[in-house]
Order: sequence, then C-alpha cells, then structure tokens
Amino acid sequence: MVEWRFEAIDRAGRPINGVLEGADETVILQRLRRDGALPLSVVQTNAGIRGLVPAFIGRGEALTRQEVSDLTRELATMLGAGQDLDRALRFLVETAPNRRARRVLDTLREEVRNGSAFAVALGNQKRSFSQLYVGLVRAGEAGGNLAPTLERLADLLERERALTATVTSALIYPVLLVLAAIGAIVLLLVQVLPQFVPLFEQSGAALPASTQFLISTGDAVSQYGLWGLTGVLCAILAGRALLRRPPVRLSFDRLKLRLPVIGGLSREILAARLSRTLGTLLDNRVSLITALTITREVLGNAAGTEAIDRATTSARGGDGLSASLASSGLFPARLVHLLRLGEETAQLGPMALRAAAIHEESVRMSTQRLVSLLTPAITIGMGLVIAGIVSSLLLAMLSLNDLAQ
Repeated sequence: MVEWRFEAIDRAGRPINGVLEGADETVILQRLRRDGALPLSVVQTNAGIRGLVPAFIGRGEALTRQEVSDLTRELATMLGAGQDLDRALRFLVETAPNRRARRVLDTLREEVRNGSAFAVALGNQKRSFSQLYVGLVRAGEAGGNLAPTLERLADLLERERALTATVTSALIYPVLLVLAAIGAIVLLLVQVLPQFVPLFEQSGAALPASTQFLISTGDAVSQYGLWGLTGVLCAILAGRALLRRPPVRLSFDRLKLRLPVIGGLSREILAARLSRTLGTLLDNRVSLITALTITREVLGNAAGTEAIDRATTSARGGDGLSASLASSGLFPARLVHLLRLGEETAQLGPMALRAAAIHEESVRMSTQRLVSLLTPAITIGMGLVIAGIVSSLLLAMLSLNDLAQ
C-alpha cells in the first residue's frame, strides 16, 4: 500500500489533514468524498526519488499573480472553445512567458496526464495556487462545468488584482513626495546649513534659538543618521516579527480598522474581498460553510478572519450570516444589508457579488479622495518646513548684519 497525505474540508466546514493508505490517488479521493469531505490536495508521501523530484520543483518555484490570472483566462477560453484539458495545458506550456512558469505548468500537465484530477495537481502547487483557486476548480470539475468556473475565477483574480493595483498605484506618488521632502530637508541640514556655521562662529554673536536648534539637528543627523536609519530598519523588522504572533496581529488589525481615515478604507477593502470571494464560491455551488472556510484565507486581516470564524459557527448552527457579521462591527452597514437581503430572497451569491461591485467602486473613490488630500498636505508641510529652515538662516544673517552695524 502507498501512503497519501491529504488536506480537505469536512462536512462541518473545518479544515482537516492526515495520512491514508491506498493503491492510488483515485482511491483516496473516493474515500474522502464518501466520508463527506471536500479534498483540497492529495500527495504521495513515500513516492521515492522519482516522485519527489517533480514535487520539489513545484514547491520551489511559483507563478506570479499576473501569470496565474493570465493562464486562468487562457485556459478558460480554450476549454470553452471545446479543447480538452491536456491540449490546453500543452499550449500553455509552449507559450509560457519564462522558464520558471514553463516548469510549473509542465509539472501540472504531467500530473494530469498521469491520472491526477486537475484540482489535485493544482493543490500540489501551493505557492502558485491558493486554497480558493483549488476549491473552485474542484467544484467546477465535480459539476462538469470547468470552463465557466475558470471564467469566473479569472474575473475574480483580475478584480482582486485591480483592487490591489488601485490602492498601490494611488499611494506611489504620495510616498515619492514624502521621500523627496525628507531628502530635501536632510540635504539642507547636512550640506547647506554647515556652510554658514563658520561664519556664525567667527562673529561670536548669539544666534536665534531656531537657528541653534537647526545647527544641533544637522550635527545629530550627520553623526548619527546612519545609526538612526539602522535603528528604524531594525524596528521595522522587529515589528514584522511581532505581527507574526496571532494576538499581536489581531490587535494590530483591529486598530487598523478603527483608525479615522485609513480604517474606513480598510473596511471597504475587507468588505470587497469578502463579498467578491463569497459570491464567486456560492455561484459555483459551493456550500456556505465551505465557502466561508475558504473565504477566511483570502481576507488578509486577522480581525476579519475572526469575524468569519464566528459567522461560520453561527451559520453551522442554523443562524443567519448577516446577523453575525453585523455584530462584529467590522463590516460596512451596506454589506450587511445586502447579505441580509440575499438570505431573505435565497439569492445570497448574486447579492454578495452585487455588494462586491459597490464596495470595489467605493474603494476606488475613497482612494482617489485620500490621495487628493494627501498630495497638497504633504506639499504644504514640506514647504512649511523648508520655509522654517530658510527663515532661521535669514534671522541669523540679519542678526550678524545688526552686529556689524
């Protein structure tokens, strides 16, 4: 008998894993489905060197989000046009943009040709394909509608990427503006101001307090600037290490959702991800409990994940999803209202997708407003600081002129 390590979701929606013995992968899949579990991945544990090589290659390399989105769209198009999965995968291998992607796709094709289900082959490439991706493909295979499922999955990936790109691209200019402001101020303190210090010292005049403060600040930046920068980098690394601890991450994510401006944008992003993922899963006939279990993995916020866990427990007990989400206080009222309406009309999936469209547009508008406020605020702040430095120098020069007279 051969040992197989599996990951699945049981009837209650809880993730499970373990090791089973069977002649081949199909036997393990049938046994898991007979027990009411939804298999996510099945990997042979004692395949020897021959079996370990492709697995090692698959785990050592990963596709980017852009590559996953592109190949999903191409695969959906080819399957929708009537091509079989093997020919479609062969085309993807031949047209792969680079060697890394070609090796990952070739591993997928070989596993499918050797009899593995497509979802199982994807599940063995954990660094490239998420649990959400594998779960949707598995549901599409089980229902015999893989092409439409991949089409919806491609839409989901593109919308998620567009949402991330909206926030990232909008913040690039303010960040560059802040860096330019810091660079200009440091240049004034370290290079320009020291040129006047010998003149001030020769005069022996008492300098204004603001000028003396700038000179001391410039000396401190010159002597300890590198140490200060190192300390900031160490603090960032230490902060990231602390955020890996669940209690610290939970507290941080809760705080982030309650900040005055950033909190509102974060809640809109959280609502958009939740509704888009949940609606796509439900539209592909994935059960609510399983959909919630998969959705929690893509939120990227520990407080939101905790709220989904409570909602899953509530739904497992027969209570509504919207009531539990409303009690958490983390999600916008619009999302809760639309989900409640979907529950009352038995249209939870479509209403979740409608909510996703609304919240994605809200994220775009909120980001534009935030940037439109940040840019002039940073510019004015930079101007005030530089004006303060120049004014302090002028005051010192005027005091020297008065002394000379």
